[in-house]
Amino acid sequence: MSDLNTTTPSSDVREIRINPIVPSESVLVATARGMRPKKAEELAPRDTRKHVETCPFCRGNEHKTPPLILSWPETGDWQIRMVENLYPVLGDDREQAGFNFGLQQTIDGYGRHEVIIDHHEHGIAVHEMEESHLAALFGVYQTRMRQLFASDERLKYVLVFKNFGPAAGASIPHTHSQVIAMPVVPENVDAEVRNSAAHYAKHHHCIFCALIDEALTFEATIYDRQSGAVRRKINVGQYVVERGEKFIAIKPFASRYEWEVHILPLVHQADFLDVRGDDMADLARVMKRTMARLDAVIGGAQYNFFLHSVPHDSQPQAHASSYHWHLEICPRTSIPTGFELGSGLFVNTINPEQAAERLRAVTL
Repeated sequence: MSDLNTTTPSSDVREIRINPIVPSESVLVATARGMRPKKAEELAPRDTRKHVETCPFCRGNEHKTPPLILSWPETGDWQIRMVENLYPVLGDDREQAGFNFGLQQTIDGYGRHEVIIDHHEHGIAVHEMEESHLAALFGVYQTRMRQLFASDERLKYVLVFKNFGPAAGASIPHTHSQVIAMPVVPENVDAEVRNSAAHYAKHHHCIFCALIDEALTFEATIYDRQSGAVRRKINVGQYVVERGEKFIAIKPFASRYEWEVHILPLVHQADFLDVRGDDMADLARVMKRTMARLDAVIGGAQYNFFLHSVPHDSQPQAHASSYHWHLEICPRTSIPTGFELGSGLFVNTINPEQAAERLRAVTL
């Protein structure tokens, strides 16, 4: 594998890019920083064994896990299995009233925290799974999200996410993802909802749809006013990593992480619960191919992915026209510095345009 941070002098970039969805979230693209000595996140060792006797998530060790919530298929050998999280961050096992004390405030940590064992094979990677299996996995996500929202009106948001590698928060190597249902809408999702609603009120169209349209149709050449030299060219499809019939994978212009990729439905859709069963196959295909491209370029990198859908708060239909659900894939190829933690400004050392080009160049 080549050096992930290799750049050429002609490609040096140093600029602050504004996230069009959440303008307060900025990214400093500084490719020259990639040449400095630094400690990168270690590549996560792949345990490619199909079965591990001591692993609680492997088939045959069902007695080692918390109670079963659901499995797919419902009969015979399971391919996907969902259980309660042994160490939940939220739970419904006790009622605890919130309180106010001066400026200090708490609310009850009510919710659900559950684990989805993605596959019966211990060490299989996402890009190695069959498309039909990934489609079923997305279907399990959807089914459980729907069940959780219906179970208690206090639940306002359900987050589906996956951690791969210790630096990304994974504590068990067997492939798995997680679901957390909570009585509040996370701040980052709320910011997306509020800003997309403001954009819709002003321009009367979804900002996510506009970004997809730009990626598929927009091109421009920007010239220097004094010399007339070309300063930058934006080509049609420059940020597109993968495209299916119903879904598209795009490299964000203001990428927080060097190899960050977002997957979105091509046709406007606010709620992941509205994805039709027959569309899951195309979502699975785009996901599999996107993860294969990432593995080919940065194989072994630790990563998180998470699904952002419209909240089910007091007015879920209010944002049906302005919000657009999406899946964010965030490989962890560098460790945040004091500047990033102190300023809230992400530093990206790889030009997003070059990153997208390298991902597209992978032969699958």
